[in-house]
Amino acid sequence: MGSRAADGAGSEQAAEDGMPEALGEESRRLTREQLFTMAATASINFSSMICYSILGPFFPSEAEKKGASNTVVGLIFGCFALVNFLTSLILGNYLTHIGAKFMFVAGMFVSGCVTILFGMLDKVPSGPMFIGLCFLVRAMDAIGFAAAMTASFSILAKAFPSNIATVLGSLEIFTGLGLVLGPPLGGFLYQSFGYEVPFVTLGCVALVLVPVNMCILPKYDSIPSKDSFWKLILLPKVLLLCLTIFSLSACLGFLDPTMSLFILKKFKLPAGYVGLVFLGLALSYSLSSPLLGLLSDKLPYLRKWLLVSGGLMTALCFFMLGPAPVLHIESQLWMFVLVLVLIGFSLGMSAIPVFPEILHCAYENGFEEGLSLLGLVSGLFNAMWSLGAFAGPTLGGLLNEKLGFEWASAIQGGWALLSGLATGIFYITEATRRSSSSSLQNPPGNEERTHLMGSET
Repeated sequence: MGSRAADGAGSEQAAEDGMPEALGEESRRLTREQLFTMAATASINFSSMICYSILGPFFPSEAEKKGASNTVVGLIFGCFALVNFLTSLILGNYLTHIGAKFMFVAGMFVSGCVTILFGMLDKVPSGPMFIGLCFLVRAMDAIGFAAAMTASFSILAKAFPSNIATVLGSLEIFTGLGLVLGPPLGGFLYQSFGYEVPFVTLGCVALVLVPVNMCILPKYDSIPSKDSFWKLILLPKVLLLCLTIFSLSACLGFLDPTMSLFILKKFKLPAGYVGLVFLGLALSYSLSSPLLGLLSDKLPYLRKWLLVSGGLMTALCFFMLGPAPVLHIESQLWMFVLVLVLIGFSLGMSAIPVFPEILHCAYENGFEEGLSLLGLVSGLFNAMWSLGAFAGPTLGGLLNEKLGFEWASAIQGGWALLSGLATGIFYITEATRRSSSSSLQNPPGNEERTHLMGSET
């Protein structure tokens, strides 16, 4: 295990010195185990995202009929992210004790069951009973989702140690596909068959995938480590990368409760066309992620600049999304869709390199390679993403209500601006410090003297 960590750190260092990482024959040809791992992870990405996104088109109106206010509906959505945040930290820490494969399969099973249960809530009496069960079922769904996603990140990083960014980027296609298909499919099933059918159908699909993944997913050795979350998260570079994850998730989450209302009000589009506008962001992110992952693995020294430029570009795009009133530019539909496409690309620029960059930082600071570390990093990534997914809609909804969408989106982009600037300053400072230390170790006089002595001989 230690040799693989050393190899990973060595390839990163080679890339830092300006030499692209040379992928060997093993990284170009996928083994049967790797193919099965990718298939299992693709299934959880797609099924979990489609189950997560079907609520949007019809649940708020159904909950309103059952006596839930808009604030309560927002909290029902938000509790998923909050429970996911807490659960990811705990499960990431205990991944090696529970077992990655068991956590993956159990999380998928729980998620499928509670999705079916959510479809039965229309039979519950209106009022506090309905609201309480919504919170309970949604929290259980978050626990299952956190377990499956934390385990899947760890298993992927274990199966693809030298090209994790490429694999993560490629599998984001299935994440985007689930997010894109969820709302229209859920809306169609709801209109055609009623409230229960969307949840029961998708929950059954998730349950069918459980025995399939039990058979095809490889089992990896789990050796507990003494490393802890606190040791990892207190590293300055990891703290900044956590800010990057949080800012991206918060910016994306801000769009959930606000963007559809703005589109309907500003552009007077029929409700059925709103989902098509969302496609601009989802498709650009899904299609660009594999390319950005490949670039991140082939040229690891570019990761830092992808993170910085992605954060700054995201901030600029959110400033232009309204656009901000200070620019005095009239919002137009073509410009709105174009900015959404650019947001999808810029989010990929920052999101895809984060995971391998945290891993590399952990290796540099003496963490042991293995599933234990991968569980810590996976749990940390999912926890920070969930925290942003909670803060983004909550703060964004408040800003949208008080200031309007134009100012709210510009202010929300401040998270990405802050993370981009802070990461850029950190990397510049780190490069300056390394260059100073190398010049102190090899003074110019010594190099010249060595050269002269060599020429005399």
